[in-house]
This record gives sequence, C-alpha cells and structure tokens, in this order.
Amino acid sequence: MAILPSISVSLDLDPQRHTAVLLRTPTISTPFGLHRISVKPQKIFGFKMDSREIEQTRMSSSTLTTKASREPSGLTQELDSKLQAVPESESGCDLFKDMKHRFLSFKKNKYMEHIEHYEKLAQSQAPKFMVIACADSRVCPSAILGFQPGEAFTVRNVANLVPPFESGPSETNAALEFAVNSLEVENVLVIGHSCCGGIRALMSMEEEGDSSSFIRNWVVVGKNAKASTKAVASNLSFDQQCKHCEKESINRSLLNLLTYPWIEERVRKGILSIHGGYYDFVDCTFEKWTLDYEESNLKEANGGISVKDQLFWC
Repeated sequence: MAILPSISVSLDLDPQRHTAVLLRTPTISTPFGLHRISVKPQKIFGFKMDSREIEQTRMSSSTLTTKASREPSGLTQELDSKLQAVPESESGCDLFKDMKHRFLSFKKNKYMEHIEHYEKLAQSQAPKFMVIACADSRVCPSAILGFQPGEAFTVRNVANLVPPFESGPSETNAALEFAVNSLEVENVLVIGHSCCGGIRALMSMEEEGDSSSFIRNWVVVGKNAKASTKAVASNLSFDQQCKHCEKESINRSLLNLLTYPWIEERVRKGILSIHGGYYDFVDCTFEKWTLDYEESNLKEANGGISVKDQLFWC
C-alpha cells in the first residue's frame, strides 16, 4: 500500500469537553478501500487535545466537513443571525467611512493649512466665549456661528438650561466654573432655539409626574420660565407658548448665572458679560442680547431682567 501525498484536515468539536481537535490524517490506499491512519491530535490555539480514533470513512466531499454541522440547531441559528446582521454593520461602516473622509479633509484643508495655530492650541487654550447650548443635533453652535477651535469653551445640555447655584453640582456648572475661574472667559453666551423638545417637555409636564425620569428632573430647572409663560401667554396656542418659553428660559438662565458668586462678582466689575441668543432654524434667523446688570431687578426672587445691545440677524 502507498501513502498518498494529500492530507485531509478536519476540525472536530467536542460539545461535552468544549474542546476543538485538529485532525491531520494521512490517507492510505488498501485493497479494502481508502482509510485514515489513527493519530494523536495536536494542541491548537491553547485548547488541550484528547487522543481518539478516527473511524473509517469513504473519500468524498464530506471529508472536509466538520462535526460542528452536527451540533444542535442553536449553533446554526446563531450563525444565521450573525450573517443577517452583516448588512447593518456594513451600513455602520459606511457612516464611519464618510466620517473618515471628513476628518481627513479637515486635516488637509484646515489643520495642515494652519498648523502653527493648532500647535499653539496643543499647548493651551484662551477662548473668549463660554457657550451653553442645547444638545439638539440641529443647533451646533460652531456650525451656526462659525466658532473655530480655541474660540469657544462649550457645554451642551437638554434645553440649554443653567441651574441655579443652590441646585448643586452638574456638568453645566462644572464647565462654568472652569471657564470663568480658570480660562477667565470674557463672555458667557446661552443659546436657545426653535422647536426645542426639552422646552416642550417642560411645558407639557404635569405637576405630579414620574420622579424617576431624568428628563423631568432636569427640565424642572426651567420651572420659573414655565410659570412666567403661563402667566403672560395662557391665551396663546400651545406651540406659541412653547416658543415664548424658549426665549423666557434663556433669560431665566441668565439670572441663574448671577447666583454664582464668582460670576456675579465679575459681571459687577465689568470684566465678564453674559448674553442670550436665540436661533430659529425654521427661517434661519438669530437674535442676540446682553444682560444689563445695572438695570436688572436682581434683588427680588422673580425680579425682571433688563437687556441691551439687541441684535437681529436674518
């Protein structure tokens, strides 16, 4: 008998021992047909291999199949589900492929073109603005107002709210503390916008609601803006009330800024200005105003706000 030069390879999965066996079995020809020599399996990929006899089999296309095909149907179903998920992952890859192109375009056309500026930013930052904007994907401040890297220290939250000092720590006042005390920004700009879902949630919120809701527990920061809106605009439609509250909440946030001692001190000394802004993306207009510290009634809890330097861009 002669040993054929070809070697058939099969992978044996033992479901009881959770081991994988790589079978390298030379094929020999005898008067009784084709047989495989019984050999000791080898150790692969850290799996411990057990010795076993490989039964006689006929040479056919089934030689290269594995016993995994005889595993319970659950394995097949799992493989099928993974295959079905491929189109989704491919579409996700397409999204990141597009993101990659945008990043490389930024690197080529902006970063490399202004390399000295970015090298300076790598050492430190000195922004003139602290921006508090909504997390809404339609109202990116850098896209709308053209802020470039290093120009605006920005924090975004639901409904662009500023909680009062006594509310305790949050990501918004942590950012404020760093921007005002460490970076020493000269301007704080609170930007609201049209069709704000956070303000709509605030306006439709019942007095007694789900206390476990993160959204409810956050937008309640704007309760004074809601109360003021209900007092002066109750005769308007709900949509109009929401639009009124979107602007009123900005002014309430400006007042809340002044509850922070280190902000109020700088505003009083004239080394920090606080501004409101409103972006209407329905007709693409922008309003800007500045709080008039001297003229505003800050002594009363619900005191009025006076503004100056109003601008309207359309």
